[in-house]
Order: sequence, then structure tokens, then C-alpha cells
Amino acid sequence: MSTIPKNNSETVAHTPGRASSIGVWILHVVLAAIIAGGGISKLAGDPVMVDMFADIGAGQWLRYLVGALEVAGGVGLLIPALAGLASLGLAALLTGAVITDQFVLEQSPWLPLALLVVAAVIARTRWSRTEAVVGTLLRR
Repeated sequence: MSTIPKNNSETVAHTPGRASSIGVWILHVVLAAIIAGGGISKLAGDPVMVDMFADIGAGQWLRYLVGALEVAGGVGLLIPALAGLASLGLAALLTGAVITDQFVLEQSPWLPLALLVVAAVIARTRWSRTEAVVGTLLRR
């Protein structure tokens, strides 16, 4: 005699489905490509990026730092154990970009703001794994 497992609605409500899991990974890949691409252009010395950081006035060292953080964050988004931490770091970086665009460069902050929202969504969906990674690191 076979038994049919009961469907616990509470468990179902908190377990992401396959489609939502695929959707979140698509967000990972798209955000990683956009962020890492921007980081590579900063590190490669794209004249537009050089001029933008000259306008910011903090020096070209900031372009290299931001570029390296963007590339690292883009790679981190593609590593499941690091994706939550990477999205939190990118959210902080993008917050700085929104503020800089709005108040220093006096240009539209909509692109970094949209990317910030995506990073926040990823951070939220990966929160339990992020807690586990941080917990493991703190126990050492």
C-alpha cells in the first residue's frame, strides 16, 4: 500500500519553485555581466570612465578600486556560496554610485538605482545561505 504525502502549505509557501530559482539565477548572471563589464572598462582605462572619475575629483585610484570591486562582485555573484555576500557588497557600491550620480556628477541615478534593486533582491533571496557562510567564518 502506498501512501500519498500530504502537501504542507506552509512548507510550499516558503520553498522556492524551480521557475523562481531559475529567475533568480538569471538575475545573478545579468547583474554579474553588467557589473563586471563596467568594472573591466574601468580597469582597462576606457576614456569615458577616466573622464568620469576625473569629474568626481577623488583621483584615478578610485576608478581602479571601484573597477576591481565590480569585477570581484560580478564573479562572486556566480559562486553560489558567495552570491549573497557579493550582492550585499554590490548593493553598498551601488548606493555610492547613486549618491555620486545624483549629487556629484548631477546626472540621472536611474541605472545604478535599478541595479541596486536587483542586488537587493538577490541578497534577500540568498539571505539564509549568507547567514550560514558568515556563521561558518565566525566560528573559525
